[in-house]
Amino acid sequence: MNTNGNNPGIQPLGARVLLKPIEQEDRTSSGLYLPETAKEKPQLGVVIAVGDDEEIKLQVNDKVLFAKYSGTEVSYKGDTFLLMDVSDVLARVTS
Repeated sequence: MNTNGNNPGIQPLGARVLLKPIEQEDRTSSGLYLPETAKEKPQLGVVIAVGDDEEIKLQVNDKVLFAKYSGTEVSYKGDTFLLMDVSDVLARVTS
């Protein structure tokens, strides 16, 4: 498993990855505040830990795009993470 100092103590097994979702901003570009009910479910995240499957092509700290309703939401020590199968990750964001 590949990890860094951000590892919350959760170790994915097999072909799974642990992601920290990147939340949508509270305001629009025109300055309007969005209520919680109007926000989209996050689809962008940062890889926190990678499982032990040798075929995983992701690394810790990669920014990735994932399917909207994929993964299992895990709350641990006050933080929220997504634990998902690597096949639910759609792309690596490079910019």
